[in-house]
Amino acid sequence: MDKMDEARNFLIKIGMPRAQQADICVLSILALSDIKPDNAWANATNSWSRIHDIIRFANSYYGTAYAENSRETFRKQAMHEFRKAALIEDNGTPTNSPNYCYRLTDEALNVIRSINSPNEESEIKSFIANHDTLKNIYKSKKAMTLMPVRINGSDFKFSPGKHNELQKAIIEEFAPRFAPYSECLYVGDSTDRDLVNNVSKLMQLGFNINVHNKMPDIVLYREDNDWIYFIESVTSVGPVSPKRYLEINEMTKHVKSGKIFVTAFPDFATYKKFSESLAWETEVWIADNPEHMIHLNGSNFIGPR
Repeated sequence: MDKMDEARNFLIKIGMPRAQQADICVLSILALSDIKPDNAWANATNSWSRIHDIIRFANSYYGTAYAENSRETFRKQAMHEFRKAALIEDNGTPTNSPNYCYRLTDEALNVIRSINSPNEESEIKSFIANHDTLKNIYKSKKAMTLMPVRINGSDFKFSPGKHNELQKAIIEEFAPRFAPYSECLYVGDSTDRDLVNNVSKLMQLGFNINVHNKMPDIVLYREDNDWIYFIESVTSVGPVSPKRYLEINEMTKHVKSGKIFVTAFPDFATYKKFSESLAWETEVWIADNPEHMIHLNGSNFIGPR
C-alpha cells in the first residue's frame, strides 16, 4: 500500500467514522506526522502545525491542489473530530489567531510510528483500550485554559485570547454599570460563534437574522427600558464605524426597541487607534477605566437615538 492507503487504514483500525477516513483527513494525518511518500512511519514526528501548513504539505508532497479557502473544511472535518478522538491537541491560542496550531498527541504518535511494524496491532489495541481516558485527559487540558464567565445566571467558558478577555469584561464590568438588569441575547466565542444565541427573543424583538448578517459581538437587552445594546469588542478590528452603524441599523430596521451602539476597547491606546473611524451618536467604553464612558455627540447619553 502507498502512504495514503496506510494512513487511511490506520484511521479505520482505530475506529474513526467513514467521514474521517476521507482524503482530507488522511492527508491531515500525513502532514501532522510529517510523513512524505518515501518516509518510514517510524520517523513520524508531532511538531506544531497550522492548517495552512497542512494544506501546503498536502499540495507539495501528495499532488493535491487545495486552496487556502478550504481551511474551514480541514478544520471541521479533520481537526475537530481528531481532537475529540484524542488524536491531536491544539496549542490553546484563539482559533482566529495566526499562531493557532495542532499536533499529534504523544499516544497517537506512538501508534503511527508503529504502522507496518510488529508492534502495530498491540499499539492500536492499547490506544483503543485507553481511548476514553485519553479523551478525558485532553479535554481537561483544554478546559484548563478556558476563562470562566457568568452569563444570564449560568456558567460558561470563553476560549483564551484578548478578544474574549474584553468580552468577559463587557459582561462582568460594563453591563452591571451601564446596562443593569439586562439579559445577554447574543455573544460569540472564537471556537463557538453562538455561545449564547437567543434566536427566538431576537426575532421577537424584530431582528432580521440570516446567514448574511454579521451579529455584533454582544447584544444585551434591558427590558425595563426596552433598550438594546449593540456592542463591538475591539482589540484589533471591528469598531462601530459609520458603515457598521448602517449595517446594524439595516439588520434591525424592524426593531422598535431603543438602540444603543457601543464600541468597547481594552485600553486607551487601542481606542486612540480607532478614534477617527468611530461613528457619531455612539458610545465608547474602555475596560481599563470601567466606571467611565466616552459619548460621541447626540442628544442622549446612554439612551436610544
